Amino acid sequence: MNLSADALYGMSDMELLAAYAEARRQFVEKKFARDTHRARLEWIRAKMFVGGSGGVTERNMAIDVSEEIARKGQELREMTRDLDLLKVDVDLIAIAIRFRGESAPSRAHAEDLDGDSDRKGHDATASS
Repeated sequence: MNLSADALYGMSDMELLAAYAEARRQFVEKKFARDTHRARLEWIRAKMFVGGSGGVTERNMAIDVSEEIARKGQELREMTRDLDLLKVDVDLIAIAIRFRGESAPSRAHAEDLDGDSDRKGHDATASS
């Protein structure tokens, strides 16, 4: 989206709310795609672990050096970056709405945007 603060300030109330709704929709779609990609990556890692031979350490090392896992992990990191950039757009629109004195987006929506509680644990495994 990449809206500037000046462009948001110049929008009518209806345009601003429409932009907020569109940004939220895009955020939810990208978050779903990222989470699906993350789950597929974990499934591939588990499948490789079960199908591998040797002890736990040897199997984990084989997974860590897998080119396919590394490529998919990089894709996941890029998806997370795109999702974070979209979150910035949503937050900027919400700030513009609050600045105009309109009622702020509900707290339930804000909690969806505040971040992923499980992201920290997955980022560590994705970068391993």
